[in-house]
Amino acid sequence: MMIEPKLRFKADDGSDFPDWEEQKIEDVCVLNPRTEQLDDEFYYMDLGSIDHGRWEAPEIVNKVDAPSRAQRVAAIDDVFFQSVRPYNMGHYHYVAAKDKQVVASTGYIQARMRNGSNAFLYQLFYEERFNAEVNARCTGSNYPAINSRKFGEITVALPSLPEQRKIADLLSAVDDVIAAQEAEVAAWEKRKKGVMQKLFSQEVRFKADDGSDFPDWEEKTLGDICMYERQRSEGANFVGTENMLKDFGGVTFDNSNADGSGTLYHPGDTLMSNIRPYLKKAWLADRKGTCSTDVLVFHPTSVEPGYLYWLIASDAFVRYVMSAAKGSKMPRGDKKHIMEMPLLLPNKDEQRKIDDCLSSLNDVIIKAKNELAKWQELKKGLLQQMFV
Repeated sequence: MMIEPKLRFKADDGSDFPDWEEQKIEDVCVLNPRTEQLDDEFYYMDLGSIDHGRWEAPEIVNKVDAPSRAQRVAAIDDVFFQSVRPYNMGHYHYVAAKDKQVVASTGYIQARMRNGSNAFLYQLFYEERFNAEVNARCTGSNYPAINSRKFGEITVALPSLPEQRKIADLLSAVDDVIAAQEAEVAAWEKRKKGVMQKLFSQEVRFKADDGSDFPDWEEKTLGDICMYERQRSEGANFVGTENMLKDFGGVTFDNSNADGSGTLYHPGDTLMSNIRPYLKKAWLADRKGTCSTDVLVFHPTSVEPGYLYWLIASDAFVRYVMSAAKGSKMPRGDKKHIMEMPLLLPNKDEQRKIDDCLSSLNDVIIKAKNELAKWQELKKGLLQQMFV
């Protein structure tokens, strides 16, 4: 039976490429090649260094201070597969030479194609079915890992080298678009953070509609302007810590009609996960529902709902909560301490202007994130259709 993906290229002359062939990784790749001598200084790639295939902040270490796992000396075009907790997908293709030697942790499997495209191999390492084979061979619970022997035994379907190159070129081009879109999102996030700092520090002030100055901001505590919602109920739109998105990403509802028992919330309330507050999970409710008792519901009493949200969805607020959080592995904010947070409050007209400004910036960020999600979904679909 011919092995063939759903989506295939044609050769440059319009003819069909040869059938794909099943081979073991160990037969087509050199795995963990013999280690060269380490230089006195080198860039060290540890687990966690790679994010979506990119190494944003390479760290230079001295050989005498380097961890014992710093052993994999990289050559240009090598591919590194994260073998410890591989589901984190911290794989890397070393294509741009650096001014010092590059050394990776033994938590990576270093791979070089014998007679194939390493760029194709790198894309294969992100393919869902391949990763299912990897995960099935992992051992360990807290730090599941696969060794190079089991990794090498995995059977994969490979096209001819010219077809490998065409596949790699297309997917690499999509990766470049994704990287550019991620950079755009990050740039807008940075702009929004800068604007928030200027607005809340009063470095920048709005004027009233008639051009006059707004009144001075008043000293308050958080408890002066909002209260915890304590009423419990059963209802739809249940929010738990699991479906709140980190970095102030809001919430996701897998089933908005799913009932749940917990604290009642209403449109205009701000919800914040009180477990591991440093994850920055907050949402301005646009509907009625219930939430877990691990989620705090801030109900505005003498503040504009949108302004209250921006107070809570800020790094300053998270730092304040964490300053008195209790617990090491799963820290929780102290509710009394949270309501004692001191703040300066503008009048409601200025609050609305600040909310409008930050909401407009957020709308741009959401649009950029939605565009990013489209490209990421395209990449996922191409991986599914271009590999066997």
